[in-house]
Amino acid sequence: MKFVVSLLIPLLTGAVAGFFTNSGVESWYAVAKKPSFNPPNWIFAPVWTLLYILMGIALWLVWKKEEPVPGKKQALWWFGIQMLLNFCWSFIFFYAHQPGWALVEIITLWVAILCTIIAFRKLSTAAAWLLVPYLLWVSFATVLNYSIWKLN
Repeated sequence: MKFVVSLLIPLLTGAVAGFFTNSGVESWYAVAKKPSFNPPNWIFAPVWTLLYILMGIALWLVWKKEEPVPGKKQALWWFGIQMLLNFCWSFIFFYAHQPGWALVEIITLWVAILCTIIAFRKLSTAAAWLLVPYLLWVSFATVLNYSIWKLN
């Protein structure tokens, strides 16, 4: 059951965030100036779906550890924080049309992901590595967010 819940947490978060993303993509984002390295819109959904699945597996690897495990509670808190920040970015960037504030938020998200990786590493090397593609994608998204903010 923990495995299913671990997958559902990021996938449902992404699905709800996708609602806000779609409303922005169809409005201001469609006409916003974007850098030359901006990927096509169709790439985002499959990439995020894969990343959410990897996050869910990483969460499960940590959550399934038997109690008491030093650092487990902190690791789960970091996961929750970064998940909340992940959701908020879509809302700020796409729904509120605030790429400047979204840039501040995504930098905070990047730090929270790094803290999650560090906390997960103490409990499961595999869980930590499963979050590395997420950190890399958010790094790219940060550069993209910055470029869109500057261009608009």
